[in-house]
Amino acid sequence: MKSLRTGDQNLIKQINKSIVLNVIKNKGPVSRAQISKETGLNKATVSTMVAELINESFVNEIGAGQSSGGRKPVMLYFNNHAGYSIGIDLGVNYILGVLTDLSGNIIRETNIRLNETDLEFVRDKIISIIDNLIQSAPESPYGIVGIGIGVPGHVNLEHQILFAPNLKWRNVYLKQMIEEKFHIPVQIENEANAGAHGEHLYGAGKMTPNLIYVSIGIGIGTGIIINNQLYTGATGIAGEMGHLTIEANGRKCSCGNRGCWEMYASENALLKAARQNLEEDDVCDLDVLESEAKKGNLKVLNLLNHLGEYIGIGLTNVINTFNPQAVIIGNRIARFENWIINPIERILKDRLSCYHKTNTEIRFSALGKHSIALGASSFAISHFFKEKKVKTLVTSQPTGLEE
Repeated sequence: MKSLRTGDQNLIKQINKSIVLNVIKNKGPVSRAQISKETGLNKATVSTMVAELINESFVNEIGAGQSSGGRKPVMLYFNNHAGYSIGIDLGVNYILGVLTDLSGNIIRETNIRLNETDLEFVRDKIISIIDNLIQSAPESPYGIVGIGIGVPGHVNLEHQILFAPNLKWRNVYLKQMIEEKFHIPVQIENEANAGAHGEHLYGAGKMTPNLIYVSIGIGIGTGIIINNQLYTGATGIAGEMGHLTIEANGRKCSCGNRGCWEMYASENALLKAARQNLEEDDVCDLDVLESEAKKGNLKVLNLLNHLGEYIGIGLTNVINTFNPQAVIIGNRIARFENWIINPIERILKDRLSCYHKTNTEIRFSALGKHSIALGASSFAISHFFKEKKVKTLVTSQPTGLEE
């Protein structure tokens, strides 16, 4: 019984410490008295937790705040520069890396194009980007606390890349490769899950408990947030809705299926249609298509209209399945928002029931190209705090537990 009681006390302490840190993180500068009032924890418990957090460099004190009488309170704030994290968005034709502080603010970023997907080649490029970001990190008590990598493919609960069809990878242990090089904890996650997490924490999904993030790049992936929690399924590979069948006898997909949504509504599908329908000299990449759309090129506008319709067809299935508060469209296709939103909404209006139409909002990424990298970085930060026995929350309506 004694060991059980000790375990219970340690758990209560961890919970209370997490609650105190999250109040400081979300509402600072804040006084000890305010934390006590906000959480229901007594002042002695708050003072003990704050002292530990200050000693661990997670919290700093600043000048006294306003007083309603008596001694002015000392204000507390979260030290988001106690350490730094690295987030990597591994695309099929690019790698984006960011260095962030513990609040997700971008300190530095690096973006390169990928011309091939051979594992060793891509691994070396990732290592080079990480090394450059580490070298650019300011001095801090904890240094680089972790590395998160978003990957376009199936990632299981052990962070193994099971299958990345557009990279042509199977059973890849990228986590171990990067950890052996840098001796820093690495989190590998599906890129759409990372994007969903990033938008939920910092972007268009803030204060939205139930949402679907649709990552439209070379392929299509979806990240699912239910009751403020990322849903990954029994083995970690939920959300592969880019492989929903929308054409029964449609185009052959690299996943082995036919008529997958991403064969008609992805960046790859758009570029393929552009090569077939535009003059060869006019077709290069998304930058060229965006430039031509801005000029009013009717052929490009028609391609984007068809793309929007196909996106809408897939979203009809997504919304009917999950009934989310919001669908957030992200990754590289989000740049065409102005040209694809009307056909998307037209398809949804025609195909959804009135109950779904009135309760689901279509949004576009607020973080732009950074959604996945920021989400990946935040996974690494969460893992770091978990190892430190302090849990950081997305939102907090805290009630403390007294020991």
